[in-house]
Amino acid sequence: MGLKRLTILGSTGSVGTQTLDLVAENPDAYALGALIGGRNINLLAAQARQFRPEITVISDEALLPELRAALEGTGLACAGGRVAVIEAAARPVDWTMAAITGVAGLEPTLAAVRHGGTIAFANKEALVSAGDVFLRAVDEAKATLLPVDSEHNAIMQAMADGNGRAVEKIVLTASGGPFRTHTLDEMRGITREAALRHPVWSMGAKISIDSATMMNKGLEVIEAARLFALPSEKIDVLVHPQSVIHGMVAYADGSVLAQLGAPDMRIPIAHALAWPARLQTQAPRLDLATIAKLDFFPPDEARFPALRLARQALIQGHGAPTVLNAANEVAVAAFLENQIGFLDIAGIVEATMERLGAPMVDDLAAVLALDEAARAAAHALASRRAA
Repeated sequence: MGLKRLTILGSTGSVGTQTLDLVAENPDAYALGALIGGRNINLLAAQARQFRPEITVISDEALLPELRAALEGTGLACAGGRVAVIEAAARPVDWTMAAITGVAGLEPTLAAVRHGGTIAFANKEALVSAGDVFLRAVDEAKATLLPVDSEHNAIMQAMADGNGRAVEKIVLTASGGPFRTHTLDEMRGITREAALRHPVWSMGAKISIDSATMMNKGLEVIEAARLFALPSEKIDVLVHPQSVIHGMVAYADGSVLAQLGAPDMRIPIAHALAWPARLQTQAPRLDLATIAKLDFFPPDEARFPALRLARQALIQGHGAPTVLNAANEVAVAAFLENQIGFLDIAGIVEATMERLGAPMVDDLAAVLALDEAARAAAHALASRRAA
C-alpha cells in the first residue's frame, strides 16, 4: 500500500499544525500534495521545508514575494492568492484536511470535495452557511466526509454500527467556556483577553470567542443536523466542564453510547486521518480515576443566547444559518478589535437575523451574496454600538 497523499487547507492554524504533528510522527505513511496557509509566512515556510509538499500556497497574494524569499534554494513550488488556493485545493489527493476558518474556507473546501476522495473537515461553515450546496456537491462527487470537531467525531464513532434509524437523539457536550458561572452583569465587562483564555481546549482566537459565547455549540447543532440528517429536537446540548465525554447517542432500545477521550484535538484528527483504521498518537491518555467525577448541566440560553439563535436559524432554514454565521464572524471580529462589548456579539447577530430573515439560497453564488449582505448589515450595527 502506497503513501496516502494529503492536502492541508489551513496548515498554519491550530487544527492544521496538529494534523502535521501527526504526519511528522508517521512519516512513512503520508506525503503532502499541498499546504495552504494564512498570513504566517515563517510558519508556512518552515512547514514546507519540513514536509516538502508539491505546492505551498499563501492566501494573501501580497505576501507571495516574502514566501518565495523564505523558500529560496529549496526547489519548492509556491503560489499565492484566492485563485491559487482554490486550484491547490482542487488537486486530486487521497485525503484533505479542510481547516480554513470561516466562509473564506468555503470555496477551497468545495473545490476539494469536487475531486472526490476523503474530506476531513474542521470548517463547520461549509455545512452551516452552505449546507444544501455543500452536501449536494459531496453527493455528486461521491466524496467521503469525516468530521474533525471532537463532538461530531464522537457522534460518528458512537454511530459506527450503522443503526442510524434507531437513534432517538444525540447529545453534544460543551465545556461551557470561561464564563460558565458568570452572571449577566459580570459578563458585560468581559475583556478580549479573558474571553481568549479557554479553560480546557487550545484553539484559535475566533473559535475561542465562539466557545465563550456558546455560538460554537450553536453552529455545531446546525452542523450535526446536516451531517446526521436529524431535526433540531433530536439534538441536545449539555454543559460538561471536564470535556471528557465529547458526544453521546441514545438509541431506541435505551442504550446510550458515548465517546470519551482527553481534551486533545489530535485524537479526533488522528481518527479522521487513519479512518477506517486507528493511528498511534502521543495524545494524553484518559485517567478516569484521577478525574474522579463527570458533571453535566443544561445550558442557560438566557446568559448564552447564541445557542437559541442557532436553533432558530436551523428551524427557519434556507439562508438563515448563512446570515447567522456571517453576522457572528463580523461581531466576533469587532469584539476582538475592542470595538464592541462581549454581550453585543449575540445582540448584533440577532438584529441581523431579524433584518434579513431566511431568503432562499440555491447555489454558491446566492450563498456568497447573502453572506456579503449579512456582513454589511452586521458591520453597520457594530459601528453604531461602537459609536
